[in-house]
Amino acid sequence: MKRRSKITIPAKYYLTGLSALCVVLMLVSYATDVIDTPLNKITGYVITPVQNGVNYIGMLLSDRVDNLANLKEVMNENESLQAKVAELTEDNNMLMQEKYELDNLRELYNLDQLYPTYSKVAARVVSKDTSNYFCTFTIDKGSNDGIAVDMNVIADGGLVGIVTSVGPSYSTVMSIIDDSSNVSAMVLSTSDICYIRGDLQLMNDGLLHLEKLNKDVEVENGAKIVTSHVSSKYLQGILIGYVTEITTDSNNLTKSGYISPVVDFEHLQNVLVITELKQTQDNKE
Repeated sequence: MKRRSKITIPAKYYLTGLSALCVVLMLVSYATDVIDTPLNKITGYVITPVQNGVNYIGMLLSDRVDNLANLKEVMNENESLQAKVAELTEDNNMLMQEKYELDNLRELYNLDQLYPTYSKVAARVVSKDTSNYFCTFTIDKGSNDGIAVDMNVIADGGLVGIVTSVGPSYSTVMSIIDDSSNVSAMVLSTSDICYIRGDLQLMNDGLLHLEKLNKDVEVENGAKIVTSHVSSKYLQGILIGYVTEITTDSNNLTKSGYISPVVDFEHLQNVLVITELKQTQDNKE
């Protein structure tokens, strides 16, 4: 048995029919409005709900259109505000970067004032080794800027290390935390000689070794350790760090312990290279 096909009427025909009905009812309402008859009452009962419905639908559609227009306006305004926020964020980042660079320059200036007798060249760190600390790193100044091997490098108010190799526009620096570094130093308050040995593993605790201090020297925690006058490569009087612990060695002849370096070897960015060599200074004397 064949299933009869279902007849569907397009929605536009429904809309047309309803519109025609509304027009007819409106005409009837107008024609009967001046006469108070039963037909007028019946017409009122029929027309009023339809008119109310049409009005409600019209208001609903009008509100929807207004809402869509407002939504579009809000979206456009939001895009404009987002662009403004991005612009302000970029400007703020630029200002923060400029402030940071100014602070770095101010720190270098203050550092320069700590060692006024030495001529210096400012340099920026451009690369380093793979460790977490600046054990060996490269700066953006070289022989064209008067840099030479064995020149001392300072930052953060103290000794960073020494230049080990030089190119025309770059130099390599070995810091005092390197395992092969051994700096002749002295206790500033007593001028007693000791040695500061690098240990990259010990830097995890923020410390360096202090060794070969005479057992009779009394040193308190916090005492300043500086480069000594007997060092063959390091200029005298550059701050290295502060004593954190001192004990007498098993040989009962020397003392050893640890110091906390003044330089932050985890966040080096700018340094000063002292453009005087210890050997040249010793020859002048």
